[in-house]
Amino acid sequence: MFFVILHKKIMALIAPSILSADFGNLNRDIDMINDSEADWFHIDIMDGVFVPNISFGFPVLEAVNKKATKIKDTHLMIVNPDQYIETFKKLGTDYLTVHYEACPHLHRTIQAIKNTGIKAGVALNPHTNVHLLDDVIRDLDLVLIMSVNPGFGGQKFIENTYEKITKTKNLIIQKNSSALIEVDGGVNPENAKKLSDAGVDVLVAGSTVFNAEDPSQMIKDLKAKTKNF
Repeated sequence: MFFVILHKKIMALIAPSILSADFGNLNRDIDMINDSEADWFHIDIMDGVFVPNISFGFPVLEAVNKKATKIKDTHLMIVNPDQYIETFKKLGTDYLTVHYEACPHLHRTIQAIKNTGIKAGVALNPHTNVHLLDDVIRDLDLVLIMSVNPGFGGQKFIENTYEKITKTKNLIIQKNSSALIEVDGGVNPENAKKLSDAGVDVLVAGSTVFNAEDPSQMIKDLKAKTKNF
């Protein structure tokens, strides 16, 4: 627990979202992340049911796993995620995050994830209250706060997110949880510092990174923004 706090005081982790990568040059973009100051790969899986969009499936995830040399952080925006937990384990996932809104038996889903040896996360849509995690926060390794409505990249950041981060941080402290706080949606150089100061441990950045003239430099710039010394 001390290590997590110490790391947070230095800088946030950066997790580029490959949903925004150039899929005609996916190997190139994976190599860029491997060689950059990024800490994690963020991988969004969407089924067109839970969210109004469809992303890549298992073959692409398998290809990413073969080349990626950093933590694979997989975010499931799908219904009935339980049926795929073992598959994501086989595909090299390190963190597996499910949506609170998609899991009627959330505790069981979290335990199923952790029983495979994967770290378990829960994502909250913008309208979902953080206090709904009160009974499971000690079991979590990650809380993902959606700062846009899930399904599409490039959306505008929702300003209420800062207050939600503060509530999440307070809940983690009150419950003596070791969960990291991750934010996904609208992260950019203008808000990275404020997000880090609010208590965010992991910043997901998609279009901000991959639409930049120099994606590797953008990753470096985002990380530098979060330094607290």
